[in-house]
Amino acid sequence: MVVAAGKRFCGEHAGAAEEEDARKRILCPLDPKHTVYEDQLAKHLKKCNSREKPKPDFYIQDINAGLRDETEIPEQLVPISSLSEEQLEKLIKKLRKASEGLNSTLKDHIMSHPALHDALKDPKNGDSATKHLKQQASILGNIENLKLLGPRRCFVEFGAGKGKLSHWVDIALKDAEKVHFILVEKVTTRFKVDGKHRKKNSVFERLQIDIQHLCLNKIPVLREEKLPVVGIGKHLCGMATGVIGDIMWAKNISGL
Repeated sequence: MVVAAGKRFCGEHAGAAEEEDARKRILCPLDPKHTVYEDQLAKHLKKCNSREKPKPDFYIQDINAGLRDETEIPEQLVPISSLSEEQLEKLIKKLRKASEGLNSTLKDHIMSHPALHDALKDPKNGDSATKHLKQQASILGNIENLKLLGPRRCFVEFGAGKGKLSHWVDIALKDAEKVHFILVEKVTTRFKVDGKHRKKNSVFERLQIDIQHLCLNKIPVLREEKLPVVGIGKHLCGMATGVIGDIMWAKNISGL
């Protein structure tokens, strides 16, 4: 049929189009980044990718959040910038007193590893790529120096992102037997490198969870295989690094 002047659709499809235009779209209450037809909201909520999913066994709310004792939580948190000069001086004195006798001198231990030599020589690398490759090479070098780079173990990469650190550890291990990688990341990540290892001997498993709620002892492969665990990471803040220390310590004393 011919579309009439000033109309978008022919007579056959005009009714359906007008009905479609009359339907109201609203923001999804689970994720306002997308919309849904209001009359289909109930159906959408049952299948929306942002809906709350059943928690796995290794999810334990705030297991690594530290003690929540009244004596540990200040009544009010204030920014340092709001303190007076006198208050700052008192705070500095307290910090100096608390740190007396501590060996706080840290030395850089920059190393490298043959697994990344070719990648580091690639002329296509920009400054950013070269920086990250050097950091990954140094981490691998230190892991090997500590005699932690070997077969029959599970590497847990915290704050894994795309998983490139695990990628290079796997390359360094070549065809070592019984190697498992668990990549922990709290958000969905694009351009993951896990897929490059699907046909290899190593097993890659990705867990989407905040390390604050992660109980290593309840991850199935660690319970079933009883593999020694090596914690690795590159994209972690100081607080997260401290949390990981607690996680690894808790795993070690459990006997797993």
